[in-house]
Amino acid sequence: MATKTVIAADNREWQVQRHVEWTTPAVGDEFEHDVDGGRGAVVLILTTLAFFWVMVVIWRPDGVVFPWFYWLIVIVGVGFFPGRWLLRRPFTIVAKTQGGYDLPAEHWSGMVRGLSSAREETRVVVRSLKNRSTPGHADSPLQPIN
Repeated sequence: MATKTVIAADNREWQVQRHVEWTTPAVGDEFEHDVDGGRGAVVLILTTLAFFWVMVVIWRPDGVVFPWFYWLIVIVGVGFFPGRWLLRRPFTIVAKTQGGYDLPAEHWSGMVRGLSSAREETRVVVRSLKNRSTPGHADSPLQPIN
């Protein structure tokens, strides 16, 4: 996402941005348990799955006809998990300012899971800056970074 520039209620200029995290960052106690199979595992599983479906279509008897709804179920079944994975990626939201005449520079950052949640949280941050001059609120995922 491109950076949104917001003029806060205290006349400071803030940059608010959101970007997708393709790998889930390890935090706190999860650091030692963050084991990833890597791209090799993904390639192996997808190749095996594609090989299976090709064999199902090739080895079918001559008189068998697959109806259109069969192909629809296959497409939905194959596309569900990649679509869900893509839409549930974690997003990092960052709000930062260089400061003002007598106000310090600030940097706030937080993580939200899901595209629609990230969009909504970005709107909440922009609205909060315009009304209250701070990107965080009581239950906000954004926290100040020193």
